[in-house]
Amino acid sequence: MIAFTANCLYTPLERVQQPLLLVDGHTIVEVDSRASRQVPQGVQVVDFGDAILAPGFVDIHVHGGAGHDVMQADPSGLAAVGQLLFKHGVTGYFPTTVTAPLDQTWSALDRLANAIESAARDDGSRKERAQPLGIHLEGPFLSHTRRGVHPSENLLSPTLSTFDRFWQAARGHIRVMTIAPELEGAREVIAEAARRGVCVSLGHSNADLNSTRDAVAAGARHATHTFNAMRPLDHRDPGIIGEVLTDSRLSADIIVDGIHLDPAIVELFLKAKGPDGAVLITDAISATGMPEGRYRLGTFDVEVKGGRCLVGGKLAGSVLTMDRAVRNVMQFAHWDLQQALRLATLNPARVAGLANRGRLAAGAEADFVVLSPGGEVRTTIIRGQNI
Repeated sequence: MIAFTANCLYTPLERVQQPLLLVDGHTIVEVDSRASRQVPQGVQVVDFGDAILAPGFVDIHVHGGAGHDVMQADPSGLAAVGQLLFKHGVTGYFPTTVTAPLDQTWSALDRLANAIESAARDDGSRKERAQPLGIHLEGPFLSHTRRGVHPSENLLSPTLSTFDRFWQAARGHIRVMTIAPELEGAREVIAEAARRGVCVSLGHSNADLNSTRDAVAAGARHATHTFNAMRPLDHRDPGIIGEVLTDSRLSADIIVDGIHLDPAIVELFLKAKGPDGAVLITDAISATGMPEGRYRLGTFDVEVKGGRCLVGGKLAGSVLTMDRAVRNVMQFAHWDLQQALRLATLNPARVAGLANRGRLAAGAEADFVVLSPGGEVRTTIIRGQNI
């Protein structure tokens, strides 16, 4: 057993001063304060001084990093992605596909399923890598009108048979799926995916209000990079964004890099969804953590310059890291660190159905991040293993 201490701990719902975080193996066994609980005799103590302990970040939308795309990467490439995420406080992530020819998508899903299953059998050798926890299927069930940079020739109308083929290729590891609800066949696929425990997320969509409401009734419960690749909000025709911002049954995520959304829109979104319904994602691509230049996203190249990832003038993901996203929320919306942390920890874990992650509590996985008072990452702990 190890006892971790610091100046403060965010569960993230509660604040504990002078915390005592007791970890046995991979599991948190107790969260208490040193004011009311002595360190058990014989237990190793790791003291992080004036730092803050918080749950490890969970990123449910990641295309790559460190020069590697998750659809193309071999095990060493995925290891590099995991190492980069780890440095920025992420302990669990969802490698995310991009629309591609079916055979390439099936092969990528198989490789990602292998990586997820291998990580679950971890013997401790991966302690400096974020763990892939499930797959986010982004495409091919997207709107041609709002496809962003997803190749139009590879977009498909949703059918139960195509979805099942993806499901089989991923061996049931698809945990999030982005779909445009207005497409013919979408309602049936949404219902079936939800029945299988997938978080159905609405995005890359030109849906009107009624189509979006029908999708929610069918089982959709989240929205992907809100405002981006979506029908714009209109005061007489609110469309998909009107439903996303006002329906408490829908959680929703945003990319807070200062590029995808103006800070004023970030503040508006957070006021609408509140601390319960808002989620941070990075939508990071292979260029994250790398110099400017040309990088891969799925089957195509992306030009990265001045922090922007572009294909033909369109944004194509980001080079955002989750710790930066948290600090940007603090700056743009004037939230404090504890509030902002919830959007990168508990909320995405709940969206993805991860009951034992995103929180510091007895029985949870011992994944946490050690932060400075300003939110900079000092250390990341995976499965209770101190570096």
